Amino acid sequence: MMIGSLTHGTAVVLILLKALFLATHATEDEIFTNHLLVQLHEGAHDEAHQLATEHGFHSARKVKNVLDQEGFGRQKRGYRSIDEIYIKMTDPLFSKQWYLINTGQADGTPGLDLNVAEAWGLGYTGRGITIAIMDDGIDYLHPDLASNYNAEASFDFSSNDPYPYPRYTNDWFNSHGTRCAGEVSAAANNNICGVGVAYNSKVAGIRMLDQPFMTDIIEASSISHMPQVIDIYSASWGPTDDGKTVDGPRELTLQAMADGVNKGRGRKGSIYVWASGDGGSYDDCNCDGYASSMWTISINSAINDGRTALYDESCSSTLASTFSNGRKRNPEAGVATTDLYGNCTLRHSGTSAAAPEAAGVFALALEANPNLTWRDMQHLSVLTSKRNQLHDEVHQWRRNGVGLEFNHLFGYGVLDAGGMVKMAKEWKTVPERFHCVAGSLQDVHKIQSGGKLILTISTDSCQGKDNFVRYLEHVQAVVTVNGSRRGDLNINMTSPMGTKSILLSCRPRDDDAKVGFDKWPFMTTHTWGEDPRGTWVLEVGFQGDEPQRGALKEWTLMLHGTQSAPYIDQIVRNYQSKLAMSKKEELEEELDEAVERSLKSLLSKN
Repeated sequence: MMIGSLTHGTAVVLILLKALFLATHATEDEIFTNHLLVQLHEGAHDEAHQLATEHGFHSARKVKNVLDQEGFGRQKRGYRSIDEIYIKMTDPLFSKQWYLINTGQADGTPGLDLNVAEAWGLGYTGRGITIAIMDDGIDYLHPDLASNYNAEASFDFSSNDPYPYPRYTNDWFNSHGTRCAGEVSAAANNNICGVGVAYNSKVAGIRMLDQPFMTDIIEASSISHMPQVIDIYSASWGPTDDGKTVDGPRELTLQAMADGVNKGRGRKGSIYVWASGDGGSYDDCNCDGYASSMWTISINSAINDGRTALYDESCSSTLASTFSNGRKRNPEAGVATTDLYGNCTLRHSGTSAAAPEAAGVFALALEANPNLTWRDMQHLSVLTSKRNQLHDEVHQWRRNGVGLEFNHLFGYGVLDAGGMVKMAKEWKTVPERFHCVAGSLQDVHKIQSGGKLILTISTDSCQGKDNFVRYLEHVQAVVTVNGSRRGDLNINMTSPMGTKSILLSCRPRDDDAKVGFDKWPFMTTHTWGEDPRGTWVLEVGFQGDEPQRGALKEWTLMLHGTQSAPYIDQIVRNYQSKLAMSKKEELEEELDEAVERSLKSLLSKN
């Protein structure tokens, strides 16, 4: 068949032939295909047709030349085959650590991992960074942890001594901290267990969970322990995940956290990483005052095929996600790490496993740039986390008013260690942070089943004052509300740029009818980067089979962010990245506002 023509009266046809017709003169480096370029004589059509008819064929063309088509390579730009990742580790469980490098182990999704291979390949392994595991102690004699153990930065607040070794129980109940420690700092290439995300980092043990009850002073002492030595504090605990508890840090702990972010690490701020909670669909992590704090980075989890874990709680305060297990029966679908008394395990799980992975990624970023502040780390988490192949069956992925994609459960996506260290290396510290009380409604408003209470606050975000907030980071809705059944309450808040945050979902196990929420600071990160000026809308209602009634007594809107654009001076290397998009948005907004100011100035002069 004829498909085109060449100059000098030659037609070209592409004919697919069997391999036996291929030329046999190929060299070792040449790749020959079953594609041939056939050049035909233009002027010999009648002669060829007559010959074909005589032999029972419909038509033919007289061939001038036949050229073999050599094969050569082309590659998708930006695409990395999982087969090209080669990390040599002698540790026996390394191949089971799918959350580090996912090649499809345990029926997982290849490529759905923390992308540590890229960070390691750039030379970042956590060297010089200390991560404290605040838990039930760590087995610092474990051969996979001993070389990275920071004894100076460790302490036992449960027993008040410098040896945070786990208390022995027959069921190994106190293995939690040791498993978390291995995820972060297990040594590499020692033929023992697996490899930590930041395998050259130092790990400190802070034993503070193994006593009959918790006290404010134990929590505060743990969170503030050696803040000039410890860089990152990892916490895989919180209030009871029973779907009916509303609780958070007490006075001393709140002050310790505030001091940590303001004074820790040479005033760059301690990094607090918190597991978002294991209460599943029955709970809401905005009812956990630790996970929903502005000063912590709240981390949720996905399983190895990108689905949510069954125990995952969803809330608007979650910033990003890592990995754990929570659906599959495959024994290798859990998190492989160190275990008590020199042992290894494949069975670590829960958001307890997710938070230490994040702490390890942050350690890699701090090695790349030790000058990062606690807020820089949150900005980097927003900008470099990826949707990847995460899938939430309940909540759709959405974009906020400045185009940043988020999910109510996964936050801004799964952490990307390679992307984070590359951006961190050239990162410029974000501008000063300001706080604006945008407005407050103190009147009593009744809430009835079958309808919604809708309230609005219009704000200029303290414009013209020293505490003006133009670019949002965190937003808090401080709410006092009670009802005949607290668990049926549902609260949504919509920003002036149209982003709806689910501040509180229904909790079917919460039967409280007395306490309610008293000045509770519901927090959202979903409006990150937005302009807060305009009208905010709060919707409060009951969802449930039984009629309920209640009253909202206070809604105070608190805005936290910067006056100047945080990304306008950042270096962009990838023009398809969230940073590039955000910087473009900021430049356009700055230009629009400059033009508006100029017009106002001209009009005032006239």
